[in-house]
Amino acid sequence: MEDSLDKLYKNQGLIYKYILYVVTVGCIVFFFPKGGKFKYEFQKGKPWQYENLYAPFDFSIRKGEGEIAEEERAIRERQIPYYTYDTAVIEEVSRNFMADFQESLDGQQLSDGQKGRLTNIGEEVLADLYRNGILQKASARDAPDYLYLVRNNEASRIRADALYSLSQVDSVIRGILDSRRAGQFYPLYQEVFFNVLKPNVTYDAELSEKELADELSRISTTRGNVDEGKLIIARGEVVEAENLNILNSLKAEYESELWTENSQYFILFGYTILVALVLMMLFLFLQKYRPAIYRNNVKVTFIFFNVLLMVFLTTLVVKYDETYVFVVPLCILPLILKTFFDARLGLFVHVLTVLILGFVVPNSFEYIFLQIIAGIVTILTVSELYKRANLFISVGQITLIYIVGYFAFHIIHEGNLEDMNLYTFGIFILNGMITLFAQPLIYIYEKIFGMISDVSLLELSDTNSRLLKELSNKAPGTFHHSLQVANLAEAAANAVGANAMLTRVGALYHDIGKMNNPTYFTENQVTNVNPHDDINPKESAEIIINHVIEGIELAQRNNLPDRVIDFIRTHHGTTRVYYFYKKELENNPDAEEADFTYPGPIPFSKETAILMMADSVEAASKSLVNPSYPVIEEFVEKIVSGQMKSNQFLNANITFKEIEMVKKVLKQKLTNIYHLRVEYPE
Repeated sequence: MEDSLDKLYKNQGLIYKYILYVVTVGCIVFFFPKGGKFKYEFQKGKPWQYENLYAPFDFSIRKGEGEIAEEERAIRERQIPYYTYDTAVIEEVSRNFMADFQESLDGQQLSDGQKGRLTNIGEEVLADLYRNGILQKASARDAPDYLYLVRNNEASRIRADALYSLSQVDSVIRGILDSRRAGQFYPLYQEVFFNVLKPNVTYDAELSEKELADELSRISTTRGNVDEGKLIIARGEVVEAENLNILNSLKAEYESELWTENSQYFILFGYTILVALVLMMLFLFLQKYRPAIYRNNVKVTFIFFNVLLMVFLTTLVVKYDETYVFVVPLCILPLILKTFFDARLGLFVHVLTVLILGFVVPNSFEYIFLQIIAGIVTILTVSELYKRANLFISVGQITLIYIVGYFAFHIIHEGNLEDMNLYTFGIFILNGMITLFAQPLIYIYEKIFGMISDVSLLELSDTNSRLLKELSNKAPGTFHHSLQVANLAEAAANAVGANAMLTRVGALYHDIGKMNNPTYFTENQVTNVNPHDDINPKESAEIIINHVIEGIELAQRNNLPDRVIDFIRTHHGTTRVYYFYKKELENNPDAEEADFTYPGPIPFSKETAILMMADSVEAASKSLVNPSYPVIEEFVEKIVSGQMKSNQFLNANITFKEIEMVKKVLKQKLTNIYHLRVEYPE
């Protein structure tokens, strides 16, 4: 039982990777659209590369989006609107007219016969005006030629000009009065009708929209059929116009019929195998070429999370509207991975992610081509993200690549520049703008996954930061030493292709533990008083050694990244405090060497190894009396050789050639620092 638990504990990292692998594959397949995949790839303007294709079953030819849109436009143009005729308005107007008109007639010197005749003429005007009604202009649509007038729940089709508007009332009154030879009474009628007339015909938006919706719903999405066995396209024939439409119809029919209850599990199984193969390639790449990343489960999780995020966003957009597929800023993936890891890993993961998305997106060849080219441009152009202009320049180049690529594909497919969709260019520009979100995303990832980028390193390298400011106040000699070591280590890192920014930051913070007891370190002793004279060598060695442990604790309290703390932890490796060890041996020949040895670990990266060399060489250089180039060369060789003999670089991925280059840089820099000046005459 204990052996099983022991084995489980030792393999827990591997078990976690298996679980991560299975969960990622399952999530990606779950995100995929539910449908089969047509077994032929074709594009407009390209020859059919397969054997002659015959219809495998009867199917309908689907209309293109443009064709359906044209039919909808035609229906909208010829639609006849509906207007409602309100009889209640007529009754109200008639009552008001009789009352007002009789009152106006009473003020006139007229006989009863004349009054009756004028009243009849008024009723005749009302009947004429409201025969089809007076139109409410404010609620009317653009004037159609014909309309449906709904009266008593019955709709009758009439000409639009059969309706009157309030502006026409005047001419109708004049016309009827002139025909009845009563023109002299026009002012009387005008005043009454001006007060009582109301429109009674209004546009019925609800009924009109309902009828339009019914008309649009009757549009057929297909036209014609293709019988089983009919030749659809011959080998070598160019895919265009009608052939393309038929092939798209067959593809849609094939994929919808393929996804049945019986076959869906087989299709999902096929998707699972392909996705599993792609992600297996990623694991194998990490295991063979990036073993340090492979061993770190946090970093592996980070990579898989980003792949999963891009697949999820793309499938979400495709399900919503596939025309927006290029809005997803896929180039953020290589950009982020290059920032935290390296260019080769970023490009490899990007290509694998694009291959997975090839199952999901329309025009997969075009999509894969554009995204891989854009990913390569991202890797080649994005550098030093802590410089704000670099990201903008890189995003501009990526957007340009998308636009140029789309332009080229359009020419290939259409053979001309007509019908070029400028809206797509806007989508590419939007993609570029979203890609700028990489900066805040890097910050979020740093906080979630505990990783570090050049942007954070730049902030940490500021000597006005609180921790370095405290170091310069409490231990000015150590601060000056750290600056010198940072300059030496950065130059050496640049020479061997290591992370120069990380090396510099590590060098600035490597001795912060000396702040607790600054006077016990020679660089901070401004007087000839040495506190080590009052204590025994073993206690002195303990204080010196403890600056590493205290530095780690101080860094953790101040939330320094783990990669920076690694420099504090390893900058002395497992070397001895040689001075106090020799001093102890003089008094006690049986002195334990372990009491005078740093706890380690030894450097485990190229950057930490460089810091160890630079730190030791810079500290020792202070004791040189006449530091000429031969003297500097000899003592650099002696110090680094001693570190190599004590196996301090055994775990660091640094070669003999690179160590020689580091030594060369250290010699040159120290010679420049300690060069002799010409003595000026007084």
